[in-house]
Amino acid sequence: MRIFTREEIVAALDETAALAAVERAIVAFAAGQAQSGDAGHFSFPAPGDAHVKVAHLAGEDVFALKVSASFYGNPAKGLSSSQGFSAVMSATTGEALALFADGGWLTDVRTAMAGAIAARAIGYEGGTLGIVGAGIQARMQAEMIRRHLGADRVLIWGRDPAKARALAVEIGGEAYGELADLVRASDLVVTTTPSTEWLIDDAWVQPGTRIVAVGSDGGGKRELDPRILGRATVIADSVDKCLENGEAGWAVRSGLLAADALVPLGALLAEPRVFAADVIVVADLTGLPVQDAAIAGAVWRALASS
Repeated sequence: MRIFTREEIVAALDETAALAAVERAIVAFAAGQAQSGDAGHFSFPAPGDAHVKVAHLAGEDVFALKVSASFYGNPAKGLSSSQGFSAVMSATTGEALALFADGGWLTDVRTAMAGAIAARAIGYEGGTLGIVGAGIQARMQAEMIRRHLGADRVLIWGRDPAKARALAVEIGGEAYGELADLVRASDLVVTTTPSTEWLIDDAWVQPGTRIVAVGSDGGGKRELDPRILGRATVIADSVDKCLENGEAGWAVRSGLLAADALVPLGALLAEPRVFAADVIVVADLTGLPVQDAAIAGAVWRALASS
């Protein structure tokens, strides 16, 4: 088994190829052309949490196991809040081919890619991008979406105003002091926090707003007033997981949204549709193991051929 450092992985990643691989994986998952085990989720009092995921895409010669962790007090210790690794295994012999000691970087990248893919699928074509959060994923979502879809303005709100201002300076955005103002001013809102209480009130969301919700992926997390989903078209990366851990689950349990109303993201990508200009569309993303397998496979092929 070969061990690769984060620096080697970053150098090997072809973003365009990896983005296409992640999108194919989302489509394949919705079409039943992938295997993935039940994701393990662990919460710790640090505070922090960890996910363990494994998946294989039909026809691929490798599968991947991923452990990713987020420990939110790490920056105060001089450490990244994202941690973890991926292992690439042969789907023909079962051999362990590679260990990616990336510190969770691939997970962060594929999450940002999924956000950009979902934003395009729900009809964002550039305009004002509002980012809720000021951490690693906030920065990566802003950069990925701006790079691939465009943004005239990038607005940042964080629970720590100093961090929001610092991120705004780093990426050339604008820090907003009031979240309500950011939501009202944005064509697309991307939420990236680990909040366990909803942050965005239904009254702030205007007709036609597009939302990509990234933060609610387990452990009782939530960022959106469930009434928003009750009057929106809701797209789910995994219907089952969104009902269990995502924003959609809160709305369904509140009696505001029918479970069978969720539209799988992979199905939407396979058969795109145009949403009316006054329709609110929410993409609920809990994170698919097949995305990890797709990006790990793309990097492995690049490294193995070098």
